[in-house]
Amino acid sequence: MTFAAPALAQTDATPRQGIAAGDVLLRVRTILVAPNETSGSILPAFPGERVRVNDSVMPEIDVTYMATDHIGFELIAATTKHHADGRTGTTGKIGKLASTWVLPPTLTAQYHLNPTGKVRPYVGAGLNYTIFWNEKAADGLVTAVGRTGVHMKDSFGWAAQVGVDVDITPKVFLNLDVKYIDIDTTARLRTTAAGTQRVAISLDPLVFGVGLGLRL
Repeated sequence: MTFAAPALAQTDATPRQGIAAGDVLLRVRTILVAPNETSGSILPAFPGERVRVNDSVMPEIDVTYMATDHIGFELIAATTKHHADGRTGTTGKIGKLASTWVLPPTLTAQYHLNPTGKVRPYVGAGLNYTIFWNEKAADGLVTAVGRTGVHMKDSFGWAAQVGVDVDITPKVFLNLDVKYIDIDTTARLRTTAAGTQRVAISLDPLVFGVGLGLRL
């Protein structure tokens, strides 16, 4: 017992590697949101004219709760700013048409393939609700068609992800993550000169993230 007690104390003091049921994982990432947009026509005034949406880089924070050793639930919180540009014709000459902030809270259920390992890949799937806020008409559009109000319809869709955590210390890890988010919206432009215009847009972005995580 005299020899065993110090060894047992040393074992208990050794930080646990990997993750287990009940753990909370906090991650801070830098993300690139890259829309794979498809656009309908700007109707009724500009048939055949479509829009494109730019990429955006922003910080993101997420929390994962491990319900079991293998299964966790992740909630992400981030907001990014994007603008829609005309591609051809009259709106193409105007260029930037409108901008908006996008808040896409996303909840995914994850399966962690190697929870006790130093390298822990995972896959996930879940749901997304996207809120568009602070929509504004671009100066070029206001100059061309007068005062313009912009509204974008919120979106509900699905999400999928794949990623990996790599331990740096027993509690701190590197994270790499890729998500696909299903986002569909309709933009409504109420203009002085051209009346109300509508354009349906499927954004469907890939979200590439890299950052650090902490096992709490």
